[in-house]
Amino acid sequence: MMKAFVMEGIGEVAFMDKPIPDPGPNDAVVKTTRALVCTSDVHTLKGAIGDRRNLTLGHEAVGVVAKLGSEVRGFKEGDRVAVSAITPCFHCENCQRGYTSQCETMLGGWKFANTKDGNFAEYFHVNDANANLTPIPASISDDIAVYACDMMSTGFMGAEHANIPLGGTVAIFAQGPVGLMATVGARLLGAGLVIAVDGIAKRLELSRQFGADVTVDYTQADPIEEIRKLTAGVGVDSTIECLGGQTTFEACVKATRPGGTISVAGYFGHGDSVEIPRVQWGVGMSDKVIRTGLCPGGNVRMSRLLGLIERGRVDPSPLTTHKFAFDQVDKALHLMETKEDGILKPLVVFD
Repeated sequence: MMKAFVMEGIGEVAFMDKPIPDPGPNDAVVKTTRALVCTSDVHTLKGAIGDRRNLTLGHEAVGVVAKLGSEVRGFKEGDRVAVSAITPCFHCENCQRGYTSQCETMLGGWKFANTKDGNFAEYFHVNDANANLTPIPASISDDIAVYACDMMSTGFMGAEHANIPLGGTVAIFAQGPVGLMATVGARLLGAGLVIAVDGIAKRLELSRQFGADVTVDYTQADPIEEIRKLTAGVGVDSTIECLGGQTTFEACVKATRPGGTISVAGYFGHGDSVEIPRVQWGVGMSDKVIRTGLCPGGNVRMSRLLGLIERGRVDPSPLTTHKFAFDQVDKALHLMETKEDGILKPLVVFD
């Protein structure tokens, strides 16, 4: 048996004992060493994707291979591995069409703490292990490698989908962990002017550390007006929405110039619809593109992200503001809900 932290129902959590999972022929079981708590876990607990009963929470974790299915090759028990928050099958029609995050159905690549037990547990199951296990380089600690599982991948996806021209302009709205990684990604992709928008001084300070050229505190100035001043009145080539809020989404549409791209990396966990500001959308004819996405899965993606860490292109360690033992994960989840104590990302330590 193992200990797991579960969603008993909407708004209700508990620790409970569960059997250690067994792998199928193509699967693996990983002994968890580090995990991160995400705002997505808060959305899930509040019912954003419907009720879940005794489902283990968590989707960002690294660990050590404990068991391997008979058909898994290239790994052995004891290997340190990272596993993306998104674990596609790589066989279905959507995967073969190139949309692995939408495996079999919309958002179907997101299995942990959605359609199967997540990894706030002493052990977790990994489907299609040949494609979804990634070796962690010896030079990278588990504390750092765990950021490749979601925060880096999601933030970088936001930048990749933003279609930023080389030397172009981009504004990133919200500088939480995903927004900060989108800021890094925008700089790595060759943006000439990176504008970071948030209302918390510490996050704006970090955004400058991660590559923002200009920061805008929306509590002190209208970000749309500031962006227009910085771009001679035309707006930015690209915007990246990293909160999942109506206000930030509208701001992205308003700040983007005609023909530009609005990239959505935020999780819209509330409401039944999202409104588009009609006039600033050019009444539907502005050639502005709204691009959405769920971070890619698979070990090719993960290996590339870990390579960026290994070669010093990015150091996500400043995102860790708090550390908790596994038996304190409920406290970490509460802090992620309230955003108290200046929390950005809590690291959960299992060993």
